[in-house]
Amino acid sequence: MTIRRMRRRKGAPFHHSPQAVTRTRENAGLTQADLAEKAGFSIQLMCDIEAGRRNATPEKLRAMAAVLQCQVTDLQPDGGVTQLDDEPPQPLEQRAQ
Repeated sequence: MTIRRMRRRKGAPFHHSPQAVTRTRENAGLTQADLAEKAGFSIQLMCDIEAGRRNATPEKLRAMAAVLQCQVTDLQPDGGVTQLDDEPPQPLEQRAQ
């Protein structure tokens, strides 16, 4: 089974707030490179997330929140997107039960 990556439609809201990610990272005393390395993704992706050029997936948001020791909702905009909880996604088999 392959996992298909979905692109954000042009004009669709981001899953994250670029300003909130930057503010939270700076308050934690981390550079973009530090956060990217600790969260397990590239520095370029981190730069693009903070600049608002790329969307942070729910998995990336959870990884950043874990490193920054904050809630996922602290990294999300106030409106326009479904707020994520801090629980990792569960396989479909477990959701049905």
